[in-house]
Amino acid sequence: MPAKVQNFITRQYMLQHSYEIYRYRDSYLNEVALHHHDFYEIYLFLSGNVNYSIESRNYHLMPGDILLISPLELHQPMFTWEKQPYERIVLWIDKSFIQKFTKDGHDLTQCFDTHHPRHTNLIRPDATNRQLITSLMEQLITETQSDEFASDLAANTYLIELLITINRLALRSPHRHEVKDKSGPVVSNVLSYINEHYSEDLSLDLLAGKFFISKYHLSHEFNRLVGTSVYRYIIQKRLVIAKQMLSDGMPPTDVYQLCGFGDYANFYRAFKSEYHISPKEFVTSLKAERNPKTE
Repeated sequence: MPAKVQNFITRQYMLQHSYEIYRYRDSYLNEVALHHHDFYEIYLFLSGNVNYSIESRNYHLMPGDILLISPLELHQPMFTWEKQPYERIVLWIDKSFIQKFTKDGHDLTQCFDTHHPRHTNLIRPDATNRQLITSLMEQLITETQSDEFASDLAANTYLIELLITINRLALRSPHRHEVKDKSGPVVSNVLSYINEHYSEDLSLDLLAGKFFISKYHLSHEFNRLVGTSVYRYIIQKRLVIAKQMLSDGMPPTDVYQLCGFGDYANFYRAFKSEYHISPKEFVTSLKAERNPKTE
């Protein structure tokens, strides 16, 4: 029996320190902004008419498609407003939790590794594996919501089997399913440059000159393919990396310089606007999570 559909939540952070899984079905959703997570996401598309953008890569989703999204990847669903239900199962996995199951050289996060030569964000499994993965995710939801004996142990068992199955499919997946676009290579090169030079002074004028393209054309095509402006993407990418540096223990006064913000005031305003918390408050909250008080 399919897992019960849940009400869609707009938050983009986890409440649990392990994993969270949801089955959603919507007839209409407002536009979802380009965003990132601090956790791994496995997204199983069930129905609807949706294109999905992950960095510069665009995918037209088919039922049974699986998206793999790592913590540093900016992504966004894009809807066509037809009266067709949009249904999916979304699994969020905490980075430290998944590492507990990495043993004997078997890294269950490998399918998310953007540096792996065979990495792809989208897996399109055959009917047998599609049925298996859907069943595992449904069973995971059932056990997560159950209060029966050893339901947490059963849920972890389904989670590990799911991750092993997806990693196997990712390792042998021979196809890349990105939607080809004539401006794709140029925008991809611009994104790569931003990702490598985020700590330097960057602007639309500089990037247009670097890649010998009109800044107006670059602005239009970048927005069309990535889902946001060049300026906004630069800020978001810097913030993603800054958040990671803060999580790794680097002080905010060093982070803002390494991420290209120029001065601390600019960094503070951008961080507070994006995450609704100051850099120092974020560091304090991390320390509280990692060192909970005991009675």
